[in-house]
Amino acid sequence: MVILIGGAGHTGKTLLAQNLLEKYKINYLSIDHLKMGLIRSGNTSLTPEDDAELVPYLWNIVKEIIKTVIENGQDLVIEGCYIPFDWRKSFESRYLKEIDYYCLIMSERYIKNNFEKICANADVIERRAADSCNEEDMLAENAANLRLCREYGCKYILIDGNYGAAQIAAQIKML
Repeated sequence: MVILIGGAGHTGKTLLAQNLLEKYKINYLSIDHLKMGLIRSGNTSLTPEDDAELVPYLWNIVKEIIKTVIENGQDLVIEGCYIPFDWRKSFESRYLKEIDYYCLIMSERYIKNNFEKICANADVIERRAADSCNEEDMLAENAANLRLCREYGCKYILIDGNYGAAQIAAQIKML
């Protein structure tokens, strides 16, 4: 089984993946780590700011990792904001039955009521050297992700009240 966790920045994707690792002993891959490895090694001229170009570039690699994991009968959680909303079109049905996707989305109310707390917890799992925690961008990105989840029929978890990665992990269908 492959669990994909998508969502905007600061929604807790990495924290959720870490909680799933601890609870179910399933390894996870951070697409951000893959991105930085490819950039730092010189395998691409893209930069961390080239989000629009990074989605297809990284997804082309990640989708083949997913196929390999499934073919090997392994389990893996993959988290990151570089999972396209039309991810299903990358796989034949034999793969699709082994993949589950969840997009973490914070409601407008949650962001407005908890903005400082969200930013304070931005590096709870990984230290971020330069983090731009901008309320306007956060509101826009989460609203856009909700619209795209609905448009593409993607599962999403709406964070609107008390938020804890353990609570979210309980909503994810596991093996």
